[in-house]
Amino acid sequence: MPTPMEIALEEAKAAAARGEVPVGAVVTDAAGAVLARAGNEVEARQDPTAHAEMLALGAAAGARREKYLADCTLTVTLEPCPLCAAAASLYRVRRVVFGAYDPKSGGVEHGARIFAAPSCHHAPEVIGGVRESEAGEMLREFFQRRR
Repeated sequence: MPTPMEIALEEAKAAAARGEVPVGAVVTDAAGAVLARAGNEVEARQDPTAHAEMLALGAAAGARREKYLADCTLTVTLEPCPLCAAAASLYRVRRVVFGAYDPKSGGVEHGARIFAAPSCHHAPEVIGGVRESEAGEMLREFFQRRR
């Protein structure tokens, strides 16, 4: 059985194959069951908010018919941007696990640091750097091919 990060990496690879920035996400419940998984769909939907995290969180909440995912973990291949970090807070996820750090556009450990802001009402546990080199290399290769 693949780990959540392995599933997220599969989603990132699939996104890259579609011409999307290779970011994948998965939402799992407290027992580790996959509730939803997604890769970026920004280009396909022509929607700048169609990030893997946004799609996976929305699908997981829809599958549960609940607005909060308080017992869930969001696993994503790249440090969430401020938009996705704010969404994770609003969905009240228990934990955010990510692969590569994003010093330029991250919103958790870098940049806006959404969970550390005084206006943040829910700050999940954060675990960064899980399979960081693999996730980071996928992104580097993708952008090198585009140049």
